[in-house]
Amino acid sequence: MLATCLALVAFAGNSLLSRLALANTSIDAATFVSVRLLSGAILLGVLANVRGAHKALKGSWASAFALYVYAVAFTFAYLQLPAGTGALLLFGAVQVTMITTAVVRGERLSARQRGGLLLAYVGLIGLVLPGVSSPPITSALLMLCAGIAWGVYSLRGRGVEDPTAVTAGNFMRAVPFALLTSAVLWRDQSIDSNGIGYAVASGAITSGVGYAVWYSVLPSLQATTAATLQLTVPVLAALGGVALLREPVTMRLAVASAVILGGVLLVVTPRDASRPALDQDVE
Repeated sequence: MLATCLALVAFAGNSLLSRLALANTSIDAATFVSVRLLSGAILLGVLANVRGAHKALKGSWASAFALYVYAVAFTFAYLQLPAGTGALLLFGAVQVTMITTAVVRGERLSARQRGGLLLAYVGLIGLVLPGVSSPPITSALLMLCAGIAWGVYSLRGRGVEDPTAVTAGNFMRAVPFALLTSAVLWRDQSIDSNGIGYAVASGAITSGVGYAVWYSVLPSLQATTAATLQLTVPVLAALGGVALLREPVTMRLAVASAVILGGVLLVVTPRDASRPALDQDVE
């Protein structure tokens, strides 16, 4: 239970650290991405080495590119998005992507689950519709892209034999893509020591350690339980944003949170407990 809570807090911490760095320091987004992926690759590489999985670089270039797209879109979105709104958009897009893919591949949903999926779609659309309290549309769309990319990454990595080694390999392969982005955007480069510190913490601790801890407890959790527990991540991020960044909780965010999370909850907790639950992965 303690390890599970630690992993969930780490996932919410990714949003908080990114927003802290991009809102309160002068570090540019491309540099943040590069440092985050590089520090994550180093930490995960060390963990994989300790576990004896260093003999071959696992993972794939396709998965690494999906990871890179997630990291870039996630970071640039947080140039303007509040932590809670960003986490909700990301989480919603990840879950909807994975559930929709399962349906396209032939997964049969009950009427209750189909209603939940529709509810989640409506919540996401409602959150980004133009209005006084709507998030910046470009940043919102970037975060939705980040969620789709993470959903693809999660689907590609589902069922791998050694998740830590595979994640380490994918992080290592994603680093060149991030460095290329920094090179292309070199005119906007801005190095800030505090920002670098947040990026290292995001890559090594909330990403590296968070993923390693989550994958260590995942085998002992039912798929439905794991998916339901992830419902707490946007809530934790929103609470952290209020406490640490003094971000307001708007009525639109509160309603959208209830609609999206409620819809996903209907999908991942089918009434018939004997039916296999949809496989879910981590944010």
